[in-house]
Amino acid sequence: MPQILIVEDEPDIGELIRIHLERVGLDSQVFKSGLEAWNAIERDPPMLVILDLMLPDMDGFEICRRMRSGEKTRSVPILMVSAKGEESDIVAGLELGADDYVTKPFSPKVLMARVQNLLRRVETDGASQDATARTIRIAGDRLHIDLDRHSVLVNGADVEFTRTEFDILLCLVSRPGFVRTRDQLISAVHGEMAVLTARTMDVHITSIRRKLGPLRELIRTVRGVGYRIDESAPATDG
Repeated sequence: MPQILIVEDEPDIGELIRIHLERVGLDSQVFKSGLEAWNAIERDPPMLVILDLMLPDMDGFEICRRMRSGEKTRSVPILMVSAKGEESDIVAGLELGADDYVTKPFSPKVLMARVQNLLRRVETDGASQDATARTIRIAGDRLHIDLDRHSVLVNGADVEFTRTEFDILLCLVSRPGFVRTRDQLISAVHGEMAVLTARTMDVHITSIRRKLGPLRELIRTVRGVGYRIDESAPATDG
């Protein structure tokens, strides 16, 4: 399987993306059929999928939905590229689990920058978790999360989080820089789906920020969508 799988039924656009990927040293393959693309993804998951939405056989939303529910494919980054540029379309794509969304017509340079950013995130995700200690470290080691002990260290100090707060924070820090919708965060809290709502999620986020103290600015609000972790955020006093 090539490094990147392009799912695009317009031949000119698919070839344009393939050529620009080749220029930066990335191997790719174009699929015009949604169903054929899904079969290839399921058989041998690539490093990244560039996904159009309006496709024959199976649309991009369904491919995204299947990828995020599949054991082998749920962690593969998805970059949606579509002429559907309304805010509701972008939100729908992100809510299904897309990692980024680019509208047509697009600048090839911008698209390549988005691709390389997603690939860097894949490398960072792999490097940020110690397979033995199972510890996630972000923001220059200012925040440590121990998955086995369910503990959180903020600037070296042990801070107590509830299980729900821990799971929400873990969902956010597992993909720094990526937007998590409220529904995605709710789904990440096992056993709480029946009682959590968008409003209560906001309350949990407020509590998590308070407990993070000087690192509270790590959690950024993306208006109308959800939240993301910003590792470049400066520490605050108090």
